[in-house]
Amino acid sequence: MLQPRIPVNPLPTGKPIPLNHPVPTPAASVEPTAPASAPVVPARTAVQLTPGSALALAAGGGAVVLVVGTVLVSMLLAVAITGVSVAVCAVVLKSLISQERKH
Repeated sequence: MLQPRIPVNPLPTGKPIPLNHPVPTPAASVEPTAPASAPVVPARTAVQLTPGSALALAAGGGAVVLVVGTVLVSMLLAVAITGVSVAVCAVVLKSLISQERKH
């Protein structure tokens, strides 16, 4: 039931018909020619930076460093503020619990 069923090709019923290909006629005079040369590929050119593009590249890299640094510092600051606020809450809760025991 779950076995694949492969269709069976039937045997050809008639005679195979050959394709009509034109037979090349031999040339009367064959002149030797030079073998075709491979196309010439131009050499890769090196990327040349002008002073303006080098300055723009340096400014872009500096901007990326500043943005990534700002994001990382702000994430570190957020973690530090959260830690300090949790510590303050813990101190307040501890003092409230200790005062409750005294009364």
